[in-house]
Amino acid sequence: MAGKNKVIVRIAGNEYTVCGYESAEYMQKVALYVDQKTSEIMRANHTLSTSMASVLTAINVVDEMFKISEEKETLERELELAKKALQEIKQERDMLSQQLQKANEENKHLLLELTRREAELSEVRNALAKATGDNSHKPRLHNIK
Repeated sequence: MAGKNKVIVRIAGNEYTVCGYESAEYMQKVALYVDQKTSEIMRANHTLSTSMASVLTAINVVDEMFKISEEKETLERELELAKKALQEIKQERDMLSQQLQKANEENKHLLLELTRREAELSEVRNALAKATGDNSHKPRLHNIK
């Protein structure tokens, strides 16, 4: 683990020394955010002391944090529901794929059966034509895919 960083930051015109394990850049970024929020509050109400503005800043930032946390939880629940729905869709796709494969196999079997029966029918017609002396019979072909 990296050592502690010590950074001097300016918030609402006052300098503070901030220590932490985060990078100096990150701590400066946090301090800048707090400074901007505090400045907004102080501009909106010039009668507030720095202490009162700091408390209001803390309340506003924690309010933002709570709302973001609630939104995160909502999004996580929605993500879980979406994952479950996706899993169900994948299972349904797999089941439909198996059914399609079975139907294709059955179709192939039926086409073979049809071809066999047509050959038998052709043989019977030929035999009948020979027996009756009828030469007008023309073979019938079916277009099989």
